[in-house]
Amino acid sequence: MKRFLDRFVGGARRSDGPPDPRSTPGPAAAAPDDVGYFATQFMERPEDLRATSAWTARALAVGAHAIEPELGLKLLLAAWGNDALMASLAEEDHRKVLEHLDFVTVPPGRELIVQDEKGDYALIVLEGLVAVDRVQPTGARARLAEAREGDVLGEMSLLDAGARFASCITLSRVSLAVLTGRALDELAIEDPRLGMALMTSTARRLSLRMRQLSARLGALLTAG
Repeated sequence: MKRFLDRFVGGARRSDGPPDPRSTPGPAAAAPDDVGYFATQFMERPEDLRATSAWTARALAVGAHAIEPELGLKLLLAAWGNDALMASLAEEDHRKVLEHLDFVTVPPGRELIVQDEKGDYALIVLEGLVAVDRVQPTGARARLAEAREGDVLGEMSLLDAGARFASCITLSRVSLAVLTGRALDELAIEDPRLGMALMTSTARRLSLRMRQLSARLGALLTAG
């Protein structure tokens, strides 16, 4: 959670006004030409920073196919239509969020998330059904949940950079919105208000799923 809040606190700090003219730069301060150079280097970012995400390799492995952003946005708004924060955003805000998401379809029987792997992306289920399984030391798989439209997968690792808790396998053809850690950082810096709205909506779903998971694990332990 601290890492999650740091994204927005850091973004706000970087968006503060110009430094106090009364302050005196230290001896290591860059000359004006150097400042311009590094500012230019920062602005000249790669065309798509999301390409550096672990999702790039996973997308190839599962045979993901891109879908039109406009269709993806329509599906996202339908899936999260009852969310108060997302519903309160203006159309221009939706467009800004759209710039930080990828939209794909994946065939059935594909492993979207692998248990114990490191991950830097979360998946919003827009259509279809995904199994969430915990692989036991014996190799047996315990079904923890089935994710449907509006559910989020992999958000825990996105927030804390930890290992994946469970494996997620498509049970049907699914449509997904992909949010990478790099894209989230960009959104937090460029528009903290929208970044907070997106992550609050995600966190609410995480809280609900954790409650459901706790109940499911309790039932499994009791049965055992």
